[in-house]
Amino acid sequence: MIQDFPAIDRFEAERPRLRALAYRMLGSGAEADDAVQETWLRFDRTDLSEVENLAAWLTTVVSRVCLNLLRARQSRREEPLESFTSDWLGAADEDRLPQEEAELADSVGLAMLVVLDRLSPAERIAFVLHDMFDAAFPDIAHMMKRDPAAVRKLASRARAKVRGTGPRPVDPARRRHAVEAYLAATRTGDFEALLTLLDPEVELRADAAVTGAAKPLTLQGALAVARSALAAAPRARSTALALVDGDPALVMAPLGRLSLVIQFTFSGTAISAIDITADPDRLQGITITLD
Repeated sequence: MIQDFPAIDRFEAERPRLRALAYRMLGSGAEADDAVQETWLRFDRTDLSEVENLAAWLTTVVSRVCLNLLRARQSRREEPLESFTSDWLGAADEDRLPQEEAELADSVGLAMLVVLDRLSPAERIAFVLHDMFDAAFPDIAHMMKRDPAAVRKLASRARAKVRGTGPRPVDPARRRHAVEAYLAATRTGDFEALLTLLDPEVELRADAAVTGAAKPLTLQGALAVARSALAAAPRARSTALALVDGDPALVMAPLGRLSLVIQFTFSGTAISAIDITADPDRLQGITITLD
């Protein structure tokens, strides 16, 4: 039996943990708040006199609420990704990104959110509960109303997608370092550092969805590409390193929804080509994992 404290006090003591859990499951601060509020409503109208473990009960409720929200999101996807992408990129360029985006990237990791968004709702719930919050598989099975063995398989499948199982590129450490240096130089506005990373004949190719223009954009030469990188500095603050089709690359995603991928080609140790993709159909065919 839970102790006889006022209901609001019992719930508020658990609220930070519930919101952190919902945050990681949903990838959205607004949706996490909605899930916690729905959990409170269920808490408020439930007779808890026979509840032995309030924390476990609340975890079960918020997990089921999040699972329903993820399923609804997956089946609905009602906002067009094209406009979502262009609006968000415009906000990034004008330095109007909400504080929530920075908090989310700090607490979860932007690349992790991108990968989590590509899991099925059940995979995402099982992975977050087990790998991020150390919940036992029998407990997760009870929350999800599934067999423990099935939940274990869901978490294992999600883990494989998150970590990646494909072949790694030749000398990945050196390429990763170059991509990290490119991102750091873009964020800090270090023009000279960018030039040292780029091949003098580097070519940048961006699809039409990146610029909103009718045709793709192509830039030639280190000077032009470095200037373009600096112009996108606001976006770089919400960009993270990940493996894209097995190679070190950069990904950008509002609230975990992939909107842009930057891939690099090398000539020796220098970056010889940069491909920027924002077309939704092409993004769907890209495999993203964590290093």
